[in-house]
Amino acid sequence: MNQQKQQFFALWLTGLPAAGKTTLGKAIYQELKNKGYKIHHLDGDEVRFASQEKLGYSPEDRNKNISLAIDLAKQYQNQGFIVIASFISPYRKHREWGRKKLKNYIEVFVNSPLEVCEARDLKGIYKKARAGEIEFFTGISDIYEEPDNPEIKLET
Repeated sequence: MNQQKQQFFALWLTGLPAAGKTTLGKAIYQELKNKGYKIHHLDGDEVRFASQEKLGYSPEDRNKNISLAIDLAKQYQNQGFIVIASFISPYRKHREWGRKKLKNYIEVFVNSPLEVCEARDLKGIYKKARAGEIEFFTGISDIYEEPDNPEIKLET
């Protein structure tokens, strides 16, 4: 792939926990990397755990996490990378922040019913959220605002 002709974009995968965002993001990343694209994948859990602040799931902590993710994505774009980002980003305002700050932002709504996400939950986080062990858990004790007009909607 001729890097000078590479088109830069940010593919922002959003959806409920366990909807398939990370799985899809990794597959897209690998496919594009195999084709010679300069690409980076950012994942919500990895960014959250790498943060110097120990972020939880409160609206304030989610704002910080998404701001950090968008700033990282922008840094990668400025270095010539395509960015694949897998983040719940539950609030419409988060996705609007990305749309305003990132080049060629493409919103992908990874849509899966709550009951399907719960059935896929290998980490047991939905069970913990239902037991009240996790506050502000998207889809259980906090909202997920579905995108109004995503560029792509995937039913998973």
